[in-house]
Amino acid sequence: MTAAMQRPDIVSQSFGSPQDPPILLIMGAMASMLWWPEAFCRQLAGRGRFVIRYDNRDTGLSTKYPLGAPTYTFEDMVDDAIRMLDDHGVAKAHVVGMSMGGMLAQSVALKYPERVGALTVLSCSPLGVDTSGLPGTTEAYKEHSAEGGDVDWSNRGQVLDFMVKDARAIASIRHPFDEERTRKMIEADYDRSGGLASATNHFLLKGGGPQRTVRDLRAPLLVIHGTADPLFPIEHGEALAKAVRGARLVEVEGGGHELHRNDWPQIIEAIAAHG
Repeated sequence: MTAAMQRPDIVSQSFGSPQDPPILLIMGAMASMLWWPEAFCRQLAGRGRFVIRYDNRDTGLSTKYPLGAPTYTFEDMVDDAIRMLDDHGVAKAHVVGMSMGGMLAQSVALKYPERVGALTVLSCSPLGVDTSGLPGTTEAYKEHSAEGGDVDWSNRGQVLDFMVKDARAIASIRHPFDEERTRKMIEADYDRSGGLASATNHFLLKGGGPQRTVRDLRAPLLVIHGTADPLFPIEHGEALAKAVRGARLVEVEGGGHELHRNDWPQIIEAIAAHG
């Protein structure tokens, strides 16, 4: 049986009681479940929620694919989210996605509307909406990102240094950057994953499903977006909220493209209040 035909291993972890309302967390490109910090998940579960986080394909302990040649599509990752609900015996959940995970979450809600009771999208852009008139990624971040092409992804030291620089480049401008904590988390992610090279496959993914637009969304939508996000400037969050009737936008003042610990109370409160 080929890798393309095999059912991949998708590793997940849950917090709280399965009797509580479920929340499925979907993280973005190159990010394992560790980018939803355990303490964040426990605090969210403490609000009376059953919280599930998982390793996307090519991250963490989930199935890895040949570098530069992933045999799966974006659509397969959409279906992985539903598999996580099935694996945990969840019929319908509040789906929360960040960055590329926000695109996945939008697709999950549109493809499987009966499985999504509420949707929260962080640090993302609207699916199937013309965003060509919105500000793009900042020049400073583009310059940093280009340096990734010079990284030897098999060299642990180079990868860790680059990923810490990346975390700093997308960090909040309101709160201090905790380099020590950030490095420890990235080291843990690197070692647990057996390296981060295969995670770069996420940037090569093709579509695979029908064209969808978030305007067709049926689930109630909450948008959470940092006002200083350098990847998707705040206008993307505003456009997403504007595209969906009844959607609510929560702005994280000075927030970057991250879950800064100082912003957790605001973010957790907004998610818990939404569904």
